[in-house]
Amino acid sequence: AIARKFAKEGMRVCVVRRQRNMAKLEALVSSIKAEGGTAYAFGVDARKEQEVVDMVQNIESEIGPIEVCVFNVGANVRFSLLDTTVRVYTKVWEMACLGGFISGREAAKVMLKRGRGTIIFTGATASLRGASGFSAFAGAKHALRGLAQSMARELGPKGLHVCHVVIDGPVDTPWIRDTFPGLFEQLKPLDGVVEPDQIAEQYWQLHCQQRGAWTHEMELRPWMEKW
Repeated sequence: AIARKFAKEGMRVCVVRRQRNMAKLEALVSSIKAEGGTAYAFGVDARKEQEVVDMVQNIESEIGPIEVCVFNVGANVRFSLLDTTVRVYTKVWEMACLGGFISGREAAKVMLKRGRGTIIFTGATASLRGASGFSAFAGAKHALRGLAQSMARELGPKGLHVCHVVIDGPVDTPWIRDTFPGLFEQLKPLDGVVEPDQIAEQYWQLHCQQRGAWTHEMELRPWMEKW
């Protein structure tokens, strides 16, 4: 939804997932092009530094200057503390935080040369509070939030708008529909589920903000979500 929104606004979008998801990426690119947009697919693992470095250089030289970078990796898993292995904890941190650091740093390198750019990190309820069974996810999301704050304070005075968006509630995605079918069917008619298009609209508005009134952190939740 975010890629579609930015493409509709006239931007050339680059969608990124690991190589094994290229078929889905290509389908998304095709649909964006069919709607009149411009899109490119990159099979890159956000945890792999050199892959991200090469991708950014490729985009800058072959497609155009990077004006917006959206880090939207989920990495949501649920394990009891005693069932959480070091491998699981490390992998979740690498996906949700390390990937954000590498992507944000590389985007900032090219944006700083122009003195402008927007970097948006997608957070979650776990960015603000850790729930039972989500020690790995909460640890990673708390770390990503701290990273976003540090980047905003360092890069804001240099012209870069760094944002952290907390999505506090279920999002209408296949994962939610498949994992919580009963709850989804109950909440959907009541506007109790966040629509991806609504998130995308807010991301676009963040990018369009004038620097005299920047938002750093935004929280998005359904009206009926308890918080």
